[in-house]
Amino acid sequence: MNDAEAPPEPDRIEGAPHPRETGRLVGHGAAEAAFLDAYNSGRLHHAWLITGPRGVGKATLAWKIARFLLATPSAGDAGLFGEAPAPTSLDVDPEHPVSRRARALAEPGLMLIRRSVNETTKKMSNEIRAEDVRKLRGFFGLSAGDDGKRVVIIDAADDMNPTAANSLLKLLEEPPKGAVLLLVSHQPSRLLPTIRSRCRTLRLDPLSPPDLAEALAGAGAEPGTDTAALGELAGGSVGEALRLSHLDGLAAYGEIVRVFESAPRYDRPSAIALANSATGAANAARFDLLLRLFGLFLARLARTGSGHPPSADAAPGEAALLTRLAPDPWAGRQWATGQQELTARATHGRAVNLDPAALILDMVFRINETAETRAA
Repeated sequence: MNDAEAPPEPDRIEGAPHPRETGRLVGHGAAEAAFLDAYNSGRLHHAWLITGPRGVGKATLAWKIARFLLATPSAGDAGLFGEAPAPTSLDVDPEHPVSRRARALAEPGLMLIRRSVNETTKKMSNEIRAEDVRKLRGFFGLSAGDDGKRVVIIDAADDMNPTAANSLLKLLEEPPKGAVLLLVSHQPSRLLPTIRSRCRTLRLDPLSPPDLAEALAGAGAEPGTDTAALGELAGGSVGEALRLSHLDGLAAYGEIVRVFESAPRYDRPSAIALANSATGAANAARFDLLLRLFGLFLARLARTGSGHPPSADAAPGEAALLTRLAPDPWAGRQWATGQQELTARATHGRAVNLDPAALILDMVFRINETAETRAA
């Protein structure tokens, strides 16, 4: 199958390398050390729940752990020169056979469970189905080399429908010998409590600005990218930063800031141009982006009013605008309420297929009305 015929990968961010192709994990040394300590102490749990905000490196860690487990001789296996010393890192040479096979999705000891193409509709499913999880029965039933090691990555476990989750639970209750399951989860609260209770958790936090800049560089971000501004909008998520970069999110956010630069005398021509840029099927991604950015703008106003302004501008002149529109806690509460209301309206508007331009302009008008109450 050539690249043109290959189905899309639901766990790949457009314009970025897949986590299995990313050799270096930035900013999560504590999580790596915790797993390595469990491995070296002989207390390796059979299931690990890797949690944290979307895009901070959870899947990259899962693939790194998988390569490590499959490429590292088990403790007590004496080679030609005796037993190998305990490993001090999860790193595996990218040219190691396990690394090469994992990149090609051809490693027999590793299975990836993710959303797949529905054979009936020929479209990507919006959930991990029971039949996806049931493939593990055949996987664990294969004769196992390499000390019987088997590693499973489920990305993302949040995508499992109830039947799939119950199928996985049976495996977690009676795990096959030598198996390690790695569950990537953006929202662990969505998982069955019985699944969470059978896993050890590795929590990954948002990346710091320097770590985010390093991770973006490693992911192939364009030279000269304003990583500080991207980090502000992405909340320390390299995945979200890459999505924003791919969709020119910084420029779009700058347009929103310019619309309200003189609020409550908002820039009407700029508002209309912004709304019109989201119309049509070809601009569906732009529409989604603008809705997210309006929500971020309101959230940053609310945080500013509550005494926690952003540490850096995400657009020229943003700090002055936020301070003017949200000078005190009362204003912060107003903007927080506005964010909740507008998010709900946007969700409803999308559900009923409201015209994108009308929905964007409605958000502009309502934000400006709140600004007017601040000027009154």
